[in-house]
Amino acid sequence: LVLSCLLALSACEKDGDTIYLTTPESNELMASVQEVVLSEANKSKVVLSLAWTDCTLQVSNPEMKAPDVLQTTLQVSLTEDFSGTLVESNENYLSKAYTGQTLNTVANSLKAEVEKPNTLYFRLSARTGNNMSAVYSNVVTVAVTPYEVDMQTGVILNSDMTENGQTLYAAEEGLYKGFMGAASWGNFYLKEGDGTIWGVDAEINNTFQLTSVDDTEKRWNIWFPEPAGCYFVSLSTVQQQWSGLYIPTLSVSGDIAAELAFDRNAVQWKTTIHAASAGEATIRIAGVGKQYDYSTGTDNAAAINTPLAFAGNADGLSFGTEATDISINIPQAGDCTLVLDLSNPRQWTVSVTAGADVPQETVPQQLYVSGINDVWGWDMPLPLYNEDQRSYAGVVDIQTCSYGYSLLPEKDNWDDAYTFSGGDAYNGTMVHEKTNNNIPAPASGLYLMEVNTQSLSYHLTALSDKIYYSGLNDVWNFFPLQATSTQGEFAGQIEIQQASQWGFKIYLQENNWDIWYGGSEGALYYSADGITDDATLPAGIYTLTVNLIEGTYSIR
Repeated sequence: LVLSCLLALSACEKDGDTIYLTTPESNELMASVQEVVLSEANKSKVVLSLAWTDCTLQVSNPEMKAPDVLQTTLQVSLTEDFSGTLVESNENYLSKAYTGQTLNTVANSLKAEVEKPNTLYFRLSARTGNNMSAVYSNVVTVAVTPYEVDMQTGVILNSDMTENGQTLYAAEEGLYKGFMGAASWGNFYLKEGDGTIWGVDAEINNTFQLTSVDDTEKRWNIWFPEPAGCYFVSLSTVQQQWSGLYIPTLSVSGDIAAELAFDRNAVQWKTTIHAASAGEATIRIAGVGKQYDYSTGTDNAAAINTPLAFAGNADGLSFGTEATDISINIPQAGDCTLVLDLSNPRQWTVSVTAGADVPQETVPQQLYVSGINDVWGWDMPLPLYNEDQRSYAGVVDIQTCSYGYSLLPEKDNWDDAYTFSGGDAYNGTMVHEKTNNNIPAPASGLYLMEVNTQSLSYHLTALSDKIYYSGLNDVWNFFPLQATSTQGEFAGQIEIQQASQWGFKIYLQENNWDIWYGGSEGALYYSADGITDDATLPAGIYTLTVNLIEGTYSIR
């Protein structure tokens, strides 16, 4: 029976020629320049482009198409025979562009000398499989002068990759430390001097496990535990983990006895004291923190109680577990402010200044609408238009909003939020505190959103497919602008006959003089003076285009 099956299988085989792939023919590589001098000034610009011809791969049967199995790798070396250290990257296209920063990273990875020209050798390697021999392109050379990279400063980035002003310091290679002011569940990335960005390893899904991959689906932002306030952060790019020591309180003892209060934005601890006299004083600063790391996660119950203290001198403090005497100078008798400044990770200081430090209220220049269209980000700011009354306004496009939205004066700071108190989706009141009560969303559409943080109220006005201009040529009638295919954009023809005395304004509803935009130099401002571009344009017919979401206008 077995023999019969084998014979049957043999009989089913189809006679024919063997089909095989040819060895790939190499690419031809070209460089846009032969010399590049790198600096901070051109780190964001494209300074070198490489291009190459397609590598030829053929099938022995001309009626068949070669499969897409070619692996192309770009190699860079400081040695002509590529025998030394290589920087390699897999390529799927026929060109590659280097910014100053990325090329500087390559040069530094190869241990090129800084501030001197180094010959970098580039070539392509092509193969049809990992176990196949590679073919190589021609070699091109570029003289690259790299600049020194500060690998001791780790820059803290917001979720949108913008810098937030905080940094960490690495006295040891790859070990960044420092104090940070964090919001509840606040999040960040860390960027090294060579441009490497560190975040959470999404495949492990523990905020204390790090990765530097570029894939944003595999690299999430790092998030703090729930308690907001001061954290001592230790982040190791070698071990690819970080830890955060939460500091709820700090006490001063010795010649001064006081409890310090944390200023999160300034990354400082402060207290007001009443000094009996000027002169030297000796103090100690200590407390007990909560240590969060890979083993505890963000579980508050698992956080480890950890004693903490400061030592050293007033102009150069050290941080550890044992407090020592610190001498400080009191400048005068009477009210003074003791400041423990932890904002500079290279130098922590403590000092006493004359007078009581009474924080001055600052009015945020915008409120962030977070949650609209189910996006909990910062791309919908409402600009401040009346500082005295704390009034904000802007036009938002609401399509979906499954959980409502909140208003925040500061990115990532969910502790400082305006949330729902009463009313409905169109008119209501707010509370200035973190709650689970988001402001309810209205039906889908385009809305003018007005918010007053003094009266803690909000109001939404639905917009139609037309808005209006009035005041052009000193004619105060309502002339329509029609909605375009771009959401929030309106356009129409206008005729300038003469300069208007007060400029013209954009009104959002017909016969409603209460809600309008003015502006200048292409920017719209809510409840502002009229647009006066007509005074500088010759008489004629133009197209007026207004984008209420972006806050822009043009006359062409």
